Amino acid sequence: MIDPKIVRENPALVRETLRLRRMESAVDLNRLVSIDESRRSLASEAEVLREKRNRLSKEIGEKKKKGESAEELMKEVHAGNDRIKEIEAGTADLETEYNNLVLSVPNILHDSVPEGKDEHDNKIVRIWGEKPVFDYEPKAHFDIGVDLGILDFERGVKLSGARFYIYRGLAAKLERAIISYMLDLHTTKHGYTETFAPFLVNDESMIGTGQYPKFKDEYYRMERDGLSLIPTAEVPLTNLYRDEIIEGSSLPICVTGQSSCFRREAGSAGKDTRGLVRVHQFQKVELVKFVEPENSFDELEKLVANAEAVLQGLGLHYRTMLLCSADTSASSSKTYDLEVWMPGLNRYMEISSCSNFQDYQARRARIRYRKGAGEKPALVHTLNGSGLAAGRTMAAIMENFQQKDGSIRIPEVLFPYMNVMK
Repeated sequence: MIDPKIVRENPALVRETLRLRRMESAVDLNRLVSIDESRRSLASEAEVLREKRNRLSKEIGEKKKKGESAEELMKEVHAGNDRIKEIEAGTADLETEYNNLVLSVPNILHDSVPEGKDEHDNKIVRIWGEKPVFDYEPKAHFDIGVDLGILDFERGVKLSGARFYIYRGLAAKLERAIISYMLDLHTTKHGYTETFAPFLVNDESMIGTGQYPKFKDEYYRMERDGLSLIPTAEVPLTNLYRDEIIEGSSLPICVTGQSSCFRREAGSAGKDTRGLVRVHQFQKVELVKFVEPENSFDELEKLVANAEAVLQGLGLHYRTMLLCSADTSASSSKTYDLEVWMPGLNRYMEISSCSNFQDYQARRARIRYRKGAGEKPALVHTLNGSGLAAGRTMAAIMENFQQKDGSIRIPEVLFPYMNVMK
């Protein structure tokens, strides 16, 4: 969440952030400011009453020692206690409402984020490679996969419902190779530590990275156990240091991990209903960084470069997009999307999203660092990005490297993972 001081001292900045994000109706800012004023006023009144109670209690004790009546003072103490209880009860309700509202306030956008109303206003930062040229009509990955007998959508639906799928043979092997290649690249070349974390997390973890409470309906939650299936490894990896103080000398900390990801895709009815683009379960390699605040935007550029290196190694044409204000996620201060070219679909497809959250997640998850011995702990900045989404990467390989005879040419960097299958 953003620093509550910003809401209190600069509500105009918060209001402008809501406007830029096209989220004016998402947060009742006037109510939030009003509640904050009320809770602080009540807290101040309660503190005055407690000080008065302590003072009167001493006077009562002195009067009793002298054998004097303390009845009037005791009445004052009782009245004060009743008022304190009344304040505490009212404050508890206000605190609950305040916390729900303040957790819904989006992050402050970085100055470099362009203003825009939707994805059409995103800015192209750079383009790598060239679109492949075919002397025939290229097929979409789902048609290639079905023709080769390596993608089975019908049985996926039979087992689990719409937007589930089965990999067979080459598809299963290819995605496994892609994941291994990405993990090896990030750990041996980019300085990340491979980490395998649970796919089920508690609510505090989902709150820490910003999925809960506002977007609770978008994810799979098991009420009986109080656990949720992760939408991305960002959740467990970022929460590794929840409620901890990190030694500044160990920063930056860079971790990567592979996981299955689970999403309801509730708001995507009718979008990409075929293939591997928008499904309920998929594999992804995640990149997460914990960094000092003064370095976070430099580290974001490095993170993006790490994700781009995967696409370059695979020889896939892509473009890097700087997301506009309305297309940037609520938790992020600045986000780049990598969009790979899909010749069969005849469009670009997002394959990675890389964001700097500044201290937004760290404040929610209470992740701090100590710059030096004896110094007061401060909030770290957290970053994360896909490095990459494995299913979409496989779909891009299938479409870009399809051959006229219906086969698929495997990128050379994957040969070691494919037993030299080309």
